[in-house]
Amino acid sequence: MHIHILGICGTFMGGIAVIARQAGHQVTGCDANVYPPMSDQLRAQDIDLIEGYDADQINLKPDLWVIGNVISRGNPLVEEILDRGEPYISGPQWLAENILSTKWVLAVAGTHGKTTTSAMLAWILEASGKNPGFLIGGVPQDFGVSARLTDSRLFVIEADEYDTAFFDKRSKFVHYRAKTAILNNLEFDHADIFSDLASIECQFSHFVRLVPKSGLLVSNGADPAVARVLERGCWTPVEYFGVNGGWQTDTLEANAFRVSFIGREQGRVNWKLLGQHNRANGLAAIAAARHAGVAPGAACEALGRFRNVKRRMELRGTAGGVSVYDDFAHHPTAIATTVAGLRQKVGKARILAVLEPRSNTMKLGVMKDALPSSLAEADLVYCYSANLGWNPAEALAPLGARVICHQDLDALIAAVAAEAKPGDQVLVMSNGDFGGIHQKLLDRLSLRG
Repeated sequence: MHIHILGICGTFMGGIAVIARQAGHQVTGCDANVYPPMSDQLRAQDIDLIEGYDADQINLKPDLWVIGNVISRGNPLVEEILDRGEPYISGPQWLAENILSTKWVLAVAGTHGKTTTSAMLAWILEASGKNPGFLIGGVPQDFGVSARLTDSRLFVIEADEYDTAFFDKRSKFVHYRAKTAILNNLEFDHADIFSDLASIECQFSHFVRLVPKSGLLVSNGADPAVARVLERGCWTPVEYFGVNGGWQTDTLEANAFRVSFIGREQGRVNWKLLGQHNRANGLAAIAAARHAGVAPGAACEALGRFRNVKRRMELRGTAGGVSVYDDFAHHPTAIATTVAGLRQKVGKARILAVLEPRSNTMKLGVMKDALPSSLAEADLVYCYSANLGWNPAEALAPLGARVICHQDLDALIAAVAAEAKPGDQVLVMSNGDFGGIHQKLLDRLSLRG
């Protein structure tokens, strides 16, 4: 079958393209911006790409059009598809019907930690010889790709609550029919499509209602919003983590901890990851893997070799004695967790936090009042203020003279480079490529000699 994917260069739709190609389909696609690294990954899979959504693409005559959720009415190619009565489907529905219907789906849901936990779970299964397929919203360093299809029955998927398509406003994860599901945590996010936390909880309730009684819910026992979701109806066994009577950790030393379940030791993890949030992610992955047949002790050993995900506190380089990190954090809770993790690592060294409020929620300014407290542990804060509907200097005013805002990216880079001193840690946080700021900073720092 020939499928043509609209919005193919997004992480999720690009993953679907790779999986469809590995399943033997002819795959082509288009996007508004076709550029590396996704364009290179797709072309390596023999997938032809077209820049833009010109209606003339209708002449490709694919058997099916797969439409991503970034596409809306008014798109010239979509209008042509609709006018001609062409067959079309969303990415999540195509994946569910053509791939996941024969799989044991292990789905990882929650506001924070989905990508990291999915990568941990996939790695535990891989290290145990189970050769899982997966589709993850980032690139696990242990695999080097964000998606793959295998002959294993097991398939790990990052289960996103964002809507499916312009013609299907349900959350993507309701399509997946998970057998093992992780509920990591739940906060208000995606203010462009959800009005409040209660509306997000409603979608999570739909997700929970689809998990069979032979399945398992691995749930954060300390999260009140997750508890409210389960109170709305749950017909599946639940294992809790982070609370007494469930999965817990006990610190042995800085990078080592004991894992226990219902008070009984299951194994020990010794790794390089920082923060309680990563321990919680690890507990959830261990519990989910146990449901799929991996002994907790083996899972703990595998996590000791886990290399994390690209763009999660990833050291991009050091120049002039200054270290530059890249992190995907874009929600105030994630920002606070990331800054705290770096502070734990570097002690009293100066942290220069560089933030791009790029997500739809951040652009709307819905969470701007939470930003000062999330950045409190940083010594200096630089904010890229272009294309925002609110004033970041005003919102970050509680941080006083520690804040520098610039609408011009080059000016922002120059300001950071001029201030950074040997021993400083520059933490760049954005859910986009941020104009290649990481390498530009390193290049400028290198020129200082």
